[in-house]
Amino acid sequence: MSRAPTAFAPGHDSMEIARRRFLEDTGWRRSRRATRDFIRRRPLGAAGAVIIILMILAAALADVISPYDPVAQDFLDSLLPPSVQHPLGTDSFGRDVLSRLLHGARGALLVGFVSSLAGSTLGLVFGVIGAYFGGKVDEAIQRVMDVLISFPLIVIAIAVVAALGPGVVNVIVAITVPVIPRVARVVRSSGLAVVRMPYIEAARSIGVQAPRIMFRHMVPNVFAPYLIMLTAFLGQAILLEASLAYLGLGVVEPDPAWGLMLRGQGMQFLEQAPWLAVAPGVAISLAVFGFNLFGDSLRDALDPRLRTA
Repeated sequence: MSRAPTAFAPGHDSMEIARRRFLEDTGWRRSRRATRDFIRRRPLGAAGAVIIILMILAAALADVISPYDPVAQDFLDSLLPPSVQHPLGTDSFGRDVLSRLLHGARGALLVGFVSSLAGSTLGLVFGVIGAYFGGKVDEAIQRVMDVLISFPLIVIAIAVVAALGPGVVNVIVAITVPVIPRVARVVRSSGLAVVRMPYIEAARSIGVQAPRIMFRHMVPNVFAPYLIMLTAFLGQAILLEASLAYLGLGVVEPDPAWGLMLRGQGMQFLEQAPWLAVAPGVAISLAVFGFNLFGDSLRDALDPRLRTA
């Protein structure tokens, strides 16, 4: 016997649609209110966010807004000073500096975001595993982290690139490796406090598996320090990418890269054409400055001990 359709189905659907719209509106209003409060309370962080957004837009729209081909050579226009035709001048090959600067932002952001995200995520995993299991597992992880953290970032990055060779992928790996132990240490310190919480013991007592406890209950509670470290290392990753390119271990000619622009003609023609070194130097400084400002403000916003009434 077939069941007759209920008369309340259309009304029920309307109520469900209205409920979803209300939740979407509430979420949008919440996000907008949080953004407005962040801008009002932390103007320096908002300024850093503006720099980051402009950098992302410049990289995404480089093909559209670049006045010239970044690798096209014109020896008749070599070493021209900044002008209307070339706002940041040209290099010794006649290539437009502004176009190379805009396209170089792509490599800097690609290496910065991928290496920081990969290194911070692996550090999160190792930190949570060490904090949860403790004992010999934690001891083994921490001894490896001690070895990696004992060297400066640039030293490990140079060693990895020297072993693997130049290239974007190898540069990402080289920057990812030294980020892992620094994030793992911070996440582990937060995870040691979380693992002693009663709800973790309750989950263990009812037989919940370790992976579920770690990634369902521990990771959300250590996500704030993870996010802070991620934003902090973004600026350092961009600076490391530029440093490796400057040393000849990163992107190679003729691909545009900020460190590469500083290394070659920026130093060779420093007195004759100072704009070749000033333009990429200012771009690197602004990128690092913007990420550091935003990261510090994000830390203040997420750390309850630093919040003000």
